[in-house]
Amino acid sequence: MTHPGTNPSRREFLQTSAAAGLALGALPATGEAADEKGPTGIPVRPFGRTGRKVTLLGLGGFHAAVPDEPDAVRLIQRAVDEGITFLDNAWDYMDGVAEDRMGKAISEGGRRDKVFLMTKCCGRTAKDAQSNLDDSLRRLRTDHLDLWQFHEINYDNDPEWIFSAGGALEFALKAKEQGKVRHIGFTGHKHPEIHLKMLGMPFDWESVQMPLNVLDGHYRSFQHHVLPVLNQRGIAAIGMKSLGGAGGIVKDAKVPVEDALRYVFSLPIATLVSGIDSEKILEQNLKIVREFQPMTRDEMAAVEAKYHDVAGDGRFELFKSAQSYDGPVHRKQHGFATA
Repeated sequence: MTHPGTNPSRREFLQTSAAAGLALGALPATGEAADEKGPTGIPVRPFGRTGRKVTLLGLGGFHAAVPDEPDAVRLIQRAVDEGITFLDNAWDYMDGVAEDRMGKAISEGGRRDKVFLMTKCCGRTAKDAQSNLDDSLRRLRTDHLDLWQFHEINYDNDPEWIFSAGGALEFALKAKEQGKVRHIGFTGHKHPEIHLKMLGMPFDWESVQMPLNVLDGHYRSFQHHVLPVLNQRGIAAIGMKSLGGAGGIVKDAKVPVEDALRYVFSLPIATLVSGIDSEKILEQNLKIVREFQPMTRDEMAAVEAKYHDVAGDGRFELFKSAQSYDGPVHRKQHGFATA
């Protein structure tokens, strides 16, 4: 077995993750020991090996940047006041508007000190990464990020690009030395093998963000092939697309919201970034997470089996197969059309 602090080859990762997936089927729920509760009743979990803890429910910056700025600021502030500590964002969301609104929200009432603030870097070169970070810190009205993640590692050559001479990691390491970035991770929604390739690069990642939902286990599964590796190495797992990105898992596959969220909460993750785009949805998700009881393995297996027939072809997870779900910044980087 590889020690969590080492960087095994991609072949070792593929073998390890495949074996874990076959051995476990659905990964075990975390409920063998009750989650610690934060002061407002939201479960909190360790953020990997960082020594920090975050709320099981996180707030996504893209969805929270609703059209009217006062509504966006109020939504973000209420989420923080309700006890949500993990905040997600990205340099390219709404051409910077999402970061700007979040920055305005958390700069008031001492909220910046109450949250674990993450945003994402779209740049693949050191020069572009530096420009991204300067923009993000200014918009978010802070002097440091708790977590900076390389965004949308969706193409097979993204890992080599970031790790090349003059690549984005080169600057990220300097930013960490300067205290502008506390922790470094990456995100992606395309294919678990690309995540494994990134995990096989010579760097001790502190977080990885990926799609996790009730259908994922049957199609290009991050749950079965990536999550065991993260748990083995003490890397914080951040879930996303629990409702299928645009909510198709609930609207089209007809999975009840409570089942969809409870299933992902029951996985060994640090936090789940859900698409909270209104105070009504915030209230709904807060109720679910505060009342959360982990599913047993049998319950998880039953949910997986119930939706098996609509999961295997990825019809409700098109972000794994359709290029149109990749952000325009990254499509342009690779020379693809953005319109």
